[in-house]
Amino acid sequence: MPSQEVAGEVGSRIRPSEPQPSRVTAGRTPRPGPASGASLSELVGYRAAVADLLAEVAGHAGRDDLPRLERTLTDRVTGPDFAAVLGVLPGGAADAANRLVREIRDYRPNNRSVARDLAGLIRIYLLSRIDVMWWGHLPGFPTDADLHSSAELVDLEALRRTDLLRFRYRRPAGHLLSRAARAVRHRLRPPGTPPAGRSAVPAAGTGPRTTRTRPEVVALLNQLAVDLARRRPGPTPPLRVTSLARSLEHQHRLRALGYAAMLPSGHCLGYAMDLEMSWLRRFDAPGTVAAVLRERQGWGDVNVIDEGQTWHLCVSPRAASRLRRDFLTALGG
Repeated sequence: MPSQEVAGEVGSRIRPSEPQPSRVTAGRTPRPGPASGASLSELVGYRAAVADLLAEVAGHAGRDDLPRLERTLTDRVTGPDFAAVLGVLPGGAADAANRLVREIRDYRPNNRSVARDLAGLIRIYLLSRIDVMWWGHLPGFPTDADLHSSAELVDLEALRRTDLLRFRYRRPAGHLLSRAARAVRHRLRPPGTPPAGRSAVPAAGTGPRTTRTRPEVVALLNQLAVDLARRRPGPTPPLRVTSLARSLEHQHRLRALGYAAMLPSGHCLGYAMDLEMSWLRRFDAPGTVAAVLRERQGWGDVNVIDEGQTWHLCVSPRAASRLRRDFLTALGG
């Protein structure tokens, strides 16, 4: 049973069996409800079209052949194979194509980005548009202050203290003493624990910058962790989260540092998360985790993007209501 502290903190934000009215604040209009957009079969077709496009541009996805690459991308992504997702975005497929062209023009290879080359950037951009199709009607969180004060989000720390989490994350180091203690733990880390801090992709390896996220994300992560434990016959490594909700302000910071931080982003809308995958190889577990995630994607619950060291997930509108109910049930509401 959750403590009164958690029940008060979370329950005051989310009331079971009551419709949630649209919030109207200064400068905002009521948001429309989420729409699933493309059907499951259309999403399968869209992902297949992305794979076909990547195979087509593989031979000329270099900076020396940008004009040809840009023409190919514009012709293909404005065609019928991509219409189920890109055609329903604000601005349609033409705007999505223009944004993609700007992304590849601005791209510079670096050891921070999960997009190791232009083909990787194209894949991440196009697959992330599924997130935007689902949740792009939301305004997002403009600043860090907006994110931390949002009544739509819950704090993992309050849930962790009452044993309501089945997954793990690294708590943000808020000051110099915390960072120093973390460095000591890293040096003394026993075998079988994930890398702590130094990573080819620092933003992923160092854990979430904030512990705030949507209730639906908490429910999904808990279910994934339980499912993983059921499927593995031996010791099960904990599921670890490296990124949760982000503000638009922070997303722009990441872009300026060279990360493949797309705009709009499911992270800035609160429905996306990143999972650490690379350290699971110590347990021969990434295949099991990948199977669990792909299964959920097949059901239409999530959008999955394999980014190598981390995998990006975004909750779908199809699953959101059910996951929210599951969260409230676990909370005791």
